[in-house]
Amino acid sequence: MLEKKLFYINGAWVAPLTSHDLPVINPATEAPCAVISLGTVADVDRAVSAAKAAFDAWSQTEPGHRLGLVERLLEIYKRRAPEMAQAISLEMGAPIDMALDRQVGSGARHITNFITAFRDFQFQRPLGPHAPDDRILMDAIGVVGLITPWNWPMNQVTLKVIPALLAGCTMVHKPSEVAPLSSILFAEFIDEAGFPKGVFNLVNGDGVDVGTRLSSHPDVEMISFTGSTRAGIAISKASAETLKRVSLELGGKGANILFADADAQAVERGVLHCFANTGQSCNAPTRMLVERSIYDRVVEEAKAVGETIMIDLPSKPGQHLGPVASEAQFLRVQEMIEKGIDEGARLILGGLGRPESHNIGYFVRPTIFADVTNQMAVAREEIFGPVLTIIPFETEEEAIQIANDTPYGLSNYIQSTDDAKRNRVASRLRSGMVEMNGKSRGAGSPFGGVKASGRAREGGVWGIEEFLEPKAISGWGR
Repeated sequence: MLEKKLFYINGAWVAPLTSHDLPVINPATEAPCAVISLGTVADVDRAVSAAKAAFDAWSQTEPGHRLGLVERLLEIYKRRAPEMAQAISLEMGAPIDMALDRQVGSGARHITNFITAFRDFQFQRPLGPHAPDDRILMDAIGVVGLITPWNWPMNQVTLKVIPALLAGCTMVHKPSEVAPLSSILFAEFIDEAGFPKGVFNLVNGDGVDVGTRLSSHPDVEMISFTGSTRAGIAISKASAETLKRVSLELGGKGANILFADADAQAVERGVLHCFANTGQSCNAPTRMLVERSIYDRVVEEAKAVGETIMIDLPSKPGQHLGPVASEAQFLRVQEMIEKGIDEGARLILGGLGRPESHNIGYFVRPTIFADVTNQMAVAREEIFGPVLTIIPFETEEEAIQIANDTPYGLSNYIQSTDDAKRNRVASRLRSGMVEMNGKSRGAGSPFGGVKASGRAREGGVWGIEEFLEPKAISGWGR
């Protein structure tokens, strides 16, 4: 069993001030695979102190110097990608091929995209031709607290750490205690890249102690958090008294609108996207809204696609689903499946319990409900597992109304071959992102939502600017 009890503070691996061991559970076996130590308020304080001491020097370095260190970090990240994939697969159950290609791959893409965006980034900007003696300076906000989730570890770590580094911030990172191994390995990459002492610090811990202290610490100027809406609300409250900036990337309940003129791959694309990463994605298209004229056909097609999905151990190569990440998540998914059955949704695939082939591990049967109404719990609550709901609609207007009738507003999807209709509907959907006909958003596009999905914008120029504050200066000398 791996022993990973040390924290990374002020450029060194140090023991916690008070020992508080926590096992990391392999979700495929339900057995401990590693042990970490949970930090305390005192551990957070010394990490914040190190970050604060490093801030003045780091924030004043030339942007090109910071860029060079991040480029070196990317080289290390790519070289050690197989190690990272093993860590992610072990800690949260992503199948090893998916862990390497998509989990680790997403981090490499984000680092690359930030490097591209930063090359043309302007820290000093003119206000405009009407005010030739005015300048806007973009200043690093200060010490930032970064709290990342377990479902896409490197995706979220790189979306926070990299822009904060490039902006000139120093930081304390708290990864999820469910999946900390990948972040500990990432801290090794930071150390190998040669970032100055105190710029990046890592303290493991839970939300109650480490998360709350970071959120309320008077020397932390900003919290960037990805996780549940419930936790985001708690972080906002804890941060309020110190008036720090709070950037939240929270849950989702994405609608995937299938019009009658959708292309032939739309149903398969929607089902596979919903079930990817065993359904543990905040932007998953979990509500499939289907025009009534094609509803019966789509239900049968969705069932047929779902029946092809395989479940197997994360350690095995291949295109299959692994377990959900923890016992708590397994119980949550089971509870929601039971709610769907009790509410009268028609179960067409999957259901309660583990698949027959796996009686150990947090494996969930891919599940599809048809004849769902948008008032059922399975249509309103984020389940975070491989559960798809199918809801019929009659008109374009009704589809928009159903899609927007949710507390969340992260990502929505539209399937139609009618350009004008797609554009019209997209402009009325209340979400931070809309993807149409399976076309992925471009490199550097901002990731984030509205309403209960939070208001963060991560990625590209927007992601860098999250960690900066504009300073307006008049009388600038020429």
